[in-house]
Amino acid sequence: MNTYLIAVDLDGTLLTDDKNISLRNRMVLSKLQQLGHKIVIATGRPYRASKMYYDELLLDTPLVNFNGALIHHPKDAKSFPAEHTPLDQSTAKTIISTCETFRVQNIMVEVMDEYYMRYQNQGFADAFTLGQHPVNYGNLLELLSTDPTSLLIHPEEHNSQELVDLLDDAHAEVIEQRSWGAPWHVIEIVKAGLNKAVGLQKISDYYQIPRERIIAFGDEDNDLEMIEYAGCGIAMGNAIEELKGISDEITVTNEEDGVALFLEERFQLTK
Repeated sequence: MNTYLIAVDLDGTLLTDDKNISLRNRMVLSKLQQLGHKIVIATGRPYRASKMYYDELLLDTPLVNFNGALIHHPKDAKSFPAEHTPLDQSTAKTIISTCETFRVQNIMVEVMDEYYMRYQNQGFADAFTLGQHPVNYGNLLELLSTDPTSLLIHPEEHNSQELVDLLDDAHAEVIEQRSWGAPWHVIEIVKAGLNKAVGLQKISDYYQIPRERIIAFGDEDNDLEMIEYAGCGIAMGNAIEELKGISDEITVTNEEDGVALFLEERFQLTK
């Protein structure tokens, strides 16, 4: 049997809108694991906000977090050493200063699996703190003393595009910007050259699985490189049009078990 590497994004892809893995999705992925295929989570989330799904699926594979800024194996760091590629601290502080000028609603600075907040527990960050308190909150220019893994910026809607354009003009050579979809219009920033495809390539090399046997599922702009890199890139029915345009196939939405539906047909699984 040829082993496949099956990479799944979380939000808007594997997860339903209420952030659960449906029974059908879980059963299909479990069946494929039993058949010897490798299931990998590739997400923009930090590890603390993806660990519950990793455990629920009973995975024993490497994980892509922060859109490729952290590639690691939670259960086997010895044979698969973690690869952490943070932003330069000075660049991060320049971006934070710009955001202060724009009076953004909040800024979250991730350093591996710890985080700092500009304002305590406001808005978008609630879903990703998971009861874990920030190391500190307040003036991030003073608090930040190391290279951060990523920055999450929650701008005001009326000037968010202006901020995106300004950051792109000033830092395009050293950062990658991503935008979240609804309900939070958040700007995510990692070091230039990082994306989920970087993580997928490292993991496929580890398992010696060729590119043509990689299947990847996604829905947002942070999935573009991964979908293009995979031998079979699948856009969800709820995906952005740009992703659908470059995908090999389109399945139904995350609310309709699109991941399971495609895999059932591709691997001829019985329900």
